[in-house]
Amino acid sequence: MLAVALASSACVAMFLSGITDLLDGRLARKWGVVSTLGKMADPLMDKIFFFVAFPVLLWQSLRQDPCGVHGLSLLVFNIVYMLRDTWVTFMRSVGALYGADVAAMWLGKVRTALSFPAAGWIYVYLSFHCMVPPSLDRQWLVSCLVIEALLALLTMWSVVTYTVAYWPYLRKAMSR
Repeated sequence: MLAVALASSACVAMFLSGITDLLDGRLARKWGVVSTLGKMADPLMDKIFFFVAFPVLLWQSLRQDPCGVHGLSLLVFNIVYMLRDTWVTFMRSVGALYGADVAAMWLGKVRTALSFPAAGWIYVYLSFHCMVPPSLDRQWLVSCLVIEALLALLTMWSVVTYTVAYWPYLRKAMSR
């Protein structure tokens, strides 16, 4: 019973983290405390979350079922997330060389905000799926796979959005 309460609390905490991640920039602008450091630190903290939480979920999934479809899904998901974050960091760095506004884009904020509760949901599934009837386990697994697929698509859309926005700066850098 304690494990269920702890996992559920972790899931709720992840949901609240997603909401606060969406609101932090808006509140900073409202209160007049926006800074270049804050614009750079916010995505850094998001990357730390992505580079820790999702690989841990991948490890947990592979530990339970080394040949399972969920592990493969999480592996692809992790690769897409890490490649996107590396590419966006590069594009923002190039843009910063030319005075671009390097604040996180709204789509990136939405992606991050949705990733927090998704990680919580996947964590709860991986923690307790073996305790539920097989039919419920399959439904829960499908929900995790759908969430991972939708977030991977949103992530790829984010790559396109950032690339389009920072492409002029990359072209400038390549022409020198």
